[in-house]
Amino acid sequence: MQAVMPNIISLPYGRCPPLHFMAPNWRHLLKLMARLSGTRVEPTLEALAVIKTDLHLRVVVQFIRPHPASIDWRTVVWFTIDHPVPPSFPGAKKYTTSDVELLPWSYTLSSLPNVLRDSADTPLSKTYTIPATEALPYPKLPISFPNLALYLQAALDESRRYANDSSTHFRKLSRMMDMCYPSLDRMDVGEQSERSKMGGLFKKVIGRGNKSNKSGRRGNEDTYELVTPFVPDEWG
Repeated sequence: MQAVMPNIISLPYGRCPPLHFMAPNWRHLLKLMARLSGTRVEPTLEALAVIKTDLHLRVVVQFIRPHPASIDWRTVVWFTIDHPVPPSFPGAKKYTTSDVELLPWSYTLSSLPNVLRDSADTPLSKTYTIPATEALPYPKLPISFPNLALYLQAALDESRRYANDSSTHFRKLSRMMDMCYPSLDRMDVGEQSERSKMGGLFKKVIGRGNKSNKSGRRGNEDTYELVTPFVPDEWG
């Protein structure tokens, strides 16, 4: 990464295109965020003047291939401030569900780049809207980059809990990861005990203890990876 990341990334409220970050893969992005402890995402002063209650982040995860011949998937993470749906809006009810294949209402308030439009999956793009669950509510703003990285990893772990549950689409992010980054799913069994010590980090983000993993897969492998040495110049 050649440019210096600013300490404050300001998000407007309302009609504004979503902010996004892109990295070569999921783990690379989280490791970068985990190292940028001096960077945080927060509402603009104008947003704080308009909304006097807590403001929350709405996150969409996207894996894309640059072109059809590419075998590599890049990770793109999109952000907006959550925005209530006007009750009189036709079809408002669908935006109040936990549909992981539907972009949040806040994403519809301005034009979107073609790669994200309609959030439809294609051979070049896979998209997942992170829902709010009892275990993982929407994160409050402001949020630091390390805590945002933990939130993203917690969303993946939450998706893995539903890996064998066909009654919900919450498992989609887990399946996207398995399809796009199968090599990132490997772990040396001997490292499990050390990595399991990192579980407490999630409590700082979601404020609750971890629930049991329904799929029986690894728990904190990628959380452990967040704190390993990382050279920013390797990114981008």
